[in-house]
Amino acid sequence: MPQRSTMAAGLAALLACTAPACADAPHAGHLGHVDFRVDCAPAVRADFDHALALLHHMTYPDARAAFRKVAERDPACAMAHWGIAMTLFQPLWPTRPTLADRTLGWDEVQKARALKPSSPRDIGFIDSAAAFFETPASEDYWARIHRWEASLARLHASLPKDDDVTAFYALAILATTPADRIDRTHADRAAALLVPILAHNPDHPGAMHYIVHANDVPGREKELLDITRRYERVAPDNPHALHMPTHVYTRLGDWDGVVRGNLRAAEAALKVPAGDKGQYVWDEYPHAIEYLVYAWLQQGKDAQAAAQRDRLWATKDLQPSFKTAFHLASTQARYVLERRDWQAAAAIVPRQPAWVDWDKYAWPEAIAQFAHGLGAAHLGHMDDARAALTRMRALLDAMGAAKEAAFERNIHILCFELESAIAKANGHPAEAITKLQAAATLEATTPKPAVTPAPTLPADELLGDLYASLGRANDARDAYRRTLAHYPNRRHAQQALARLDASPATRTARP
Repeated sequence: MPQRSTMAAGLAALLACTAPACADAPHAGHLGHVDFRVDCAPAVRADFDHALALLHHMTYPDARAAFRKVAERDPACAMAHWGIAMTLFQPLWPTRPTLADRTLGWDEVQKARALKPSSPRDIGFIDSAAAFFETPASEDYWARIHRWEASLARLHASLPKDDDVTAFYALAILATTPADRIDRTHADRAAALLVPILAHNPDHPGAMHYIVHANDVPGREKELLDITRRYERVAPDNPHALHMPTHVYTRLGDWDGVVRGNLRAAEAALKVPAGDKGQYVWDEYPHAIEYLVYAWLQQGKDAQAAAQRDRLWATKDLQPSFKTAFHLASTQARYVLERRDWQAAAAIVPRQPAWVDWDKYAWPEAIAQFAHGLGAAHLGHMDDARAALTRMRALLDAMGAAKEAAFERNIHILCFELESAIAKANGHPAEAITKLQAAATLEATTPKPAVTPAPTLPADELLGDLYASLGRANDARDAYRRTLAHYPNRRHAQQALARLDASPATRTARP
C-alpha cells in the first residue's frame, strides 16, 4: 500500500477508536498508554512502563530516577540499566552528552549486558544503546547518532510489529535528519511508522510525541493536527508534553496556543528538578519561557514578554546546559531586536551571566554578539560592531571544525546579517543587499533546530527593512511577504507591509 494510504488508514482507525473501545489499553498514570512487557520481575513492570513513558515524553531527569528505582527493586532487570543509559542523551535536542554522561551510559550498558538478558528484543535494545555509548572518550556525537539509528533499523527489521521498537526507530530517523537542507523525507518516514501504532494504542506517548516532532517541519505543520492537539492533553502535568505542540502552533502563527501551552509547561517544569541531586531547575523551564517571550512579542504584549525574560534571568540554580545558555542569550536578544531597540541591543554584554561556561556554547554566544553588534552598527559604533563580527566568525569556524552543521549554519546566517548592517552603515547599500540575500538563501535551506521558535531575526524581514529604507517599496513588499509565508503572523513584517500599503508615497509603487 502506498505510504500516504497507509497513514490515512491508520489515522482513520485512530479516530474511530472511541473511549469504550480503547478503555482496556494499558497505561502509565497521566502519561499515556504504555505496555512494554519488560522481561523483569512482575512487581516492577508497571514502574518500568511509567519510566518508559517519561522517557518517551523526554522528561529525562524523572525518567532516570524512575529507571534507577526499578533497578533497585529488581537487581536482575537488565532493561532498567538500558533505560538509565537512554536518559543520558537527547536525540532531538541540541544538548550533547558530556564525557561523564558518556562514561556513565557505557557503564550502564555493561551492567545490562552482565545480567545476560535472554530476550532477543531486550538484547537488541541494549545493543542499540551500546552503539551510541561505545568509546566514551570520542567527541564525535554524530557518529554516535548514526550508529544508534543503524542498530535500531536492524532491530525494527526483526520486530516490525513491536510498538516501542518502531517508536524508537522513528525517533532515530528524525534524529538523523540532515542539517544542511530542509527536507521532509525523514519526517514523512517517521510519521508513516508512527501513525499505525496509534490505530491500536491512541495514547502511546512515543508515537504521539514523535509525530509532533515530525510535524515541526515546513510543509507538515498542518498535517495530523488532531494528534498535535491531543498530545497537549494526554499528559496534563508533563512539561514537555504541554510544550511540544506549541512548536507546531508557532509555525502556524497561533500565538494564543503558544502562550497557553507554555504558561502551563513552565509551571510544570519547575516541579521537575534536574541534576543527580535535584539541585537545578530543569532546562525545559527556560525553553518554555523563550516560546512565551516570542509569542507575546508577536502579539504586541511587550510588558508580558519582558516580565518572562526578567523572570528567567532572576531564576536561581538553572541547569547548566546548552538549552539554558541559549535561552538566556536568546530571550535577551529577542526582546530588544523584535522591537528594533538599537540602543538596548548595543548595551547587551555577551557571555553573561558569568556562571555559564560560554566556551561550550558557540551559537548562544553568537546570538548575544549579534544583538550587540547589530545595535552598535545602527548607532554608528563601528568598532564595536566589527569586534562582535570578528568574534562571531571565530565561533563559526569552531563549529565548522566540530562538524556541528546546524550550529555552524545558524551562526553563518547571523554573520551575513551583521555584515549587511555594517555595509549599510558604511554607505555600501548594494553590498548590504547582497549579504542579506545570502543570509536569506542560507536560512531557507537550514532546518530550524527545535531549541528555537524562529530565527533571531528572519533574513527576509531584515531585507524588507533595508529595501524600505532605500525607497524600494515593491522589493520590500516581496521580502515581507516571503517572511510571512515562512513565519505566519510575524508582527513586524505585518506592520511594515501595512505601512507600505498605507503610505501615499508607496501606494503608486505597487506591482
